[in-house]
Amino acid sequence: MSLNQYTVFARFGLSKLTPSTLILLFSAFITLSCNSSFFAHFSAEYVVRDNLGFMAAVTLIIFALTALLIAITQVVLPLRGAIALILFISVLSAYFADQFGVVIDVEMIRNSLQTDMAEASDLLNVSLLWRLAILLLVPMVLISLLPINSAKPEWLQRLKTSGKLSLFTLSLITLCIFSFSAQFTSFIREHKPLRYYINPLQPLYSGIKYYSSQFNNLDAEGFTLLANYSEVPTSDPNRELIIMVVGETARVDHFGLNGYARQTNPLLSKEPNLIFYPEISSCGTSTAISVPCMFSLSSKDEFDVDTAEATENAFDIIAKAGVSVLWRDINSDSKGVAVRQPFQDFRNANVNPQCDEECRDVGMLDDLQAYIDQQQQDIFIVLHQMGSHGPAYYKRYPREFERFTPACQSAELSQCSDADIINAYDNSILYTDYFLSKVIELLKKNNQKFQTSMLYVSDHGESLGENGLYLHGLPYAFAPKTQTHVPVILWTDERSDIDIAATRLQSQVTNSHDAVAKTLINLFELETDVSYENVPDLLKFKSTH
Repeated sequence: MSLNQYTVFARFGLSKLTPSTLILLFSAFITLSCNSSFFAHFSAEYVVRDNLGFMAAVTLIIFALTALLIAITQVVLPLRGAIALILFISVLSAYFADQFGVVIDVEMIRNSLQTDMAEASDLLNVSLLWRLAILLLVPMVLISLLPINSAKPEWLQRLKTSGKLSLFTLSLITLCIFSFSAQFTSFIREHKPLRYYINPLQPLYSGIKYYSSQFNNLDAEGFTLLANYSEVPTSDPNRELIIMVVGETARVDHFGLNGYARQTNPLLSKEPNLIFYPEISSCGTSTAISVPCMFSLSSKDEFDVDTAEATENAFDIIAKAGVSVLWRDINSDSKGVAVRQPFQDFRNANVNPQCDEECRDVGMLDDLQAYIDQQQQDIFIVLHQMGSHGPAYYKRYPREFERFTPACQSAELSQCSDADIINAYDNSILYTDYFLSKVIELLKKNNQKFQTSMLYVSDHGESLGENGLYLHGLPYAFAPKTQTHVPVILWTDERSDIDIAATRLQSQVTNSHDAVAKTLINLFELETDVSYENVPDLLKFKSTH
């Protein structure tokens, strides 16, 4: 460092900055600059003017824990690297909390790691880059110039710094808790959701918990078999052709079929043999949870995503019965459901003929008739949509489907009004209506050779600005209904064994994703020893079934 640089910092009393002082300075910076969502939610729960002391104690605890994290991290990383890492995590987490109301829990980390580059690129925008520049790049340039009073050997100094700060921060935390013990008891018991907004504690805790679960799975024994046998009954002379569409980010209250003020389902509403299920709850608030969960034989409460991929699911059991199965995907992937079965990726123009600015859902129907004609058994096809995946809703449909205007043309939702965001979202639902109508059209072409049905199930819902929340992925315990209330649609032909009138009555029963696996197995009338959760059926069959 040059003499002039030392002189500049000396004017601010920073000529001999110790590692401990640097850690405390940046801990204060992170606490105050990266926790605005936490303080906003805290203020919504507490009258601030009546709880200034308690709020100060909470702030000091966040500050102390942040300092403790950096102090521990700098034992294994260089000091500047440790600060940079914690600061980067804090700034990134704060951005998503502030902009979308999204919190970084274990499932959000899982979902992020399973997101492809195209989906991730939708989240990159000027607002994020500015925040990274101001709150990350500028401080890191500053820290690279700050004079640090280092000692030899370096490893010993790191241990001493960690020890001193651990003693200081733990003492400060203890003092704060004992000073406001009654308030903290209530805070911990009554306001658990607030902790999801604390940076960098929540994302780091979630990251450690996620990777710990992955490490533990390495010791798990191989594949878990659930069905000893699975057979299509020989007494059934009719072949089945079932297409399941796994929807993406569709919420039930934006479907015209459910009484939405806008007609977002003009084509489906004309189908007489179509049944809409308005009271279905999702298994999760993210694709990474809901998709494997809906194919699982476990209930939502018992489902374990960490072991799901190595556990037999409904897709496997149907294939085991000799049914020809195929999974076509235009989303990120099957989330482990189809790892043992035929899988086709339709995310690129080499495979999908319906691509413009991005590849379209309807492209998954290309050459599907040829596949159907080649099969000799019952057929089960899963089509995993891109659907209404946000925040770039405007990319999810061709321009000719932009009926509701003005539609938000940006993935940076803060640049659009909620009305414009909803317009873009509703246009994506309109395109899903078109796609599903094309699926039904394909099935109708085959109803002389097969008993045909389509089952559409959305994975989770979406927040569109209600209460300042956007996107999805909030912890299920306090996620709004907009993220957990999903549309389910059944279409079937007259030749099928499904009792349409009775099923229409059954569709009004409150149900969940728990019923999906059972429904799929029953659609193929499989004889199997697999056990089901005690959930209401989605279907009612004719007495001759």
